Amino acid sequence: MGGANDSLLSGFLLLGFSDQPWLERALFGVVLLLYLMTLLGNSAIILVSLLDPKLHTPMYFFLSHLSFLDLCFTTGILPQLLVHLGGSDKSISYGGCVAQLYVSLALGSTECVLLAVMSYDRYVAVCRPLHYTLVMHPRLCHSLVATAWLSGVATTLVQSTLTLRLPFCGHRRVDHFFCEVPVLIKLACVDTTFNEAELFVASVLFLVLPLSLILVSYGHIAQAVLRIRSAAGRQKAFGTCSSHLLVVTIFYRTIIFMYLQPARSRSKDQGKFVSLFYTVVTPMLNPLIYTLRNQEVKTALRKLWGRPYD
Repeated sequence: MGGANDSLLSGFLLLGFSDQPWLERALFGVVLLLYLMTLLGNSAIILVSLLDPKLHTPMYFFLSHLSFLDLCFTTGILPQLLVHLGGSDKSISYGGCVAQLYVSLALGSTECVLLAVMSYDRYVAVCRPLHYTLVMHPRLCHSLVATAWLSGVATTLVQSTLTLRLPFCGHRRVDHFFCEVPVLIKLACVDTTFNEAELFVASVLFLVLPLSLILVSYGHIAQAVLRIRSAAGRQKAFGTCSSHLLVVTIFYRTIIFMYLQPARSRSKDQGKFVSLFYTVVTPMLNPLIYTLRNQEVKTALRKLWGRPYD
């Protein structure tokens, strides 16, 4: 029992990229820059969605929640990562590791469901444009967002709690840069078959199922777009969905690699860099994609920086 409780008393060591000091120095500057861009970009999306009346639509309501989610996700992980990259102390308290575990899993699961909700919104906008305001009424939008957030909280309460109940037998060295379910399961000193099976089932529910709904939605959208006779109409319909589709592609490719691909089929460094991509790069890219590919957001940003709102 004493060995099992050592981690609780002394916390963990997040080894991260400590075996490559030159890489740590380079990553510190890159991560800091991308984190600042994430804070600026997602805050701007939330601000214009609130202040510009033209953006008071379901699409931007969901987008503002996605931006808020990305702000919370990166802030829960990156400040600690920057401390470790910039110094020699790689320790994290047991409470800090627990907080990272619960928060990151809750927000990651919420994003999976939220992206599926956003694809449904795009389906209604393209395939049922005349009924859009009737279908996507405020009550439904709030219910869909609440479902996304509550499902994320529910899965982290189950998965993270089951993971933390595993005995670590004094093992404190985590070969990763933040506390994540797969790496903590590997740290356990008992048979983890049940935990791995539970993680696989949860991954199917929060990755495969939402992705399937997204693909079905975009299958219907593609059929509707191909039926539009005018090139301008097809371009407009495609433009309303292209940003979301690009975000979905980037997000799911990295998450599926980490949670559905067998751990033995990838190296430890591959897992670290994939996690680094979806914790640092993806949250920074989301506002950039929606800004560069969306004229409404660009116009709202110019109004925001150009003159005060009345």
